[in-house]
Amino acid sequence: GTTGGTTGGTSAAARFAAKLGRANRMLVGLGEGNDESVIQSQALRPDIYDRYLTDNSGGSWSNYNSPAGAYVDVVAATADRIGAVPMFTLYQMAVISDGNLALLNDRTRMQTYWQHTVLLFQRLAAYNKPAIVNFEPDFWGYVMRQAPNQDPTQLFAYVNITPECATLPNDVTGVGACMLRIARQYAPKAVVGFPPSDFGNTTAAIITFMNRIGAAGADFMTMQTLDRDAGCFEASPQPSYCARGGSGWYWDASNATHPNFQDHFSIASAWSQGIGRLPIVWWQTPMGVPSTSPPGGGAKRWRDNRVQYFLTHAGELVAIGGVGVVFSRGEANQTDITSDVGQFQTRLNAYLANPAPLP
Repeated sequence: GTTGGTTGGTSAAARFAAKLGRANRMLVGLGEGNDESVIQSQALRPDIYDRYLTDNSGGSWSNYNSPAGAYVDVVAATADRIGAVPMFTLYQMAVISDGNLALLNDRTRMQTYWQHTVLLFQRLAAYNKPAIVNFEPDFWGYVMRQAPNQDPTQLFAYVNITPECATLPNDVTGVGACMLRIARQYAPKAVVGFPPSDFGNTTAAIITFMNRIGAAGADFMTMQTLDRDAGCFEASPQPSYCARGGSGWYWDASNATHPNFQDHFSIASAWSQGIGRLPIVWWQTPMGVPSTSPPGGGAKRWRDNRVQYFLTHAGELVAIGGVGVVFSRGEANQTDITSDVGQFQTRLNAYLANPAPLP
């Protein structure tokens, strides 16, 4: 994973890559749906290996293995074997259901939430190597929708019930601050980031909100493009796992018509510049294969062009502060490295032969 790139970059992105012990180039990772055995069989060299940490009715990552929290050790060991940095997407705020914020006002559940957050960083402290943590995708967007006047101080949350955060306020600003405090206290080698959610809000409103919850104090900003392959939303009728309104899922790679990749990069740049000028890590980026005719494909082979564009235009990502892209499926019926007819393998190898250096 350290192949390619140059030394001596001084930008925030270059410092981020150096802290992870990676080469001075845009980093490339793999997440959910891309298992170690296939990564090894394709001789892939990802920089990052990402897995979710969830708590739900089906069980919790915290007791998936013994002793408590050993799942973190399992993921970290897998990352070590493939030469990658482990990344953990903390997704515990959806323990009741996605977008249900009743958790925040439930003392018992929030005590468990904080215990598990501490456990994560205690395990990373024991790992004692660089690791990446992505804090609660979508959660911040739901808070923006539900907090009075989009004010995170006006949404109650149990925070000071955990000793590490006894001095912080019991509201969503306290939640963000507590996450950062726990990370810094227990695992200083870990880097952490918050993912802004669009959810129809203005760029200015999103920047204001993310700064109020303390996102500028993190190490990076998480950016997402789409949680499914574009072709899955284009199908008619839409399959149950891609039932969503809207259009424009497949972006114009020529950047002549809208929506296109430059539209997306403009938003990412504005968010990054407004939230502490943080380096950007794209996460859960779809892995479909380009096709000229929608909808294109079917289960596990829907069309998309983000792998192709990102890995052939890496300089455009770096130019706006990008430091890495993690590719993965957001749902089991989406494309991954077992069903992409070798696209990722080919594109990654070509990219590593001529990588985009970090300034």
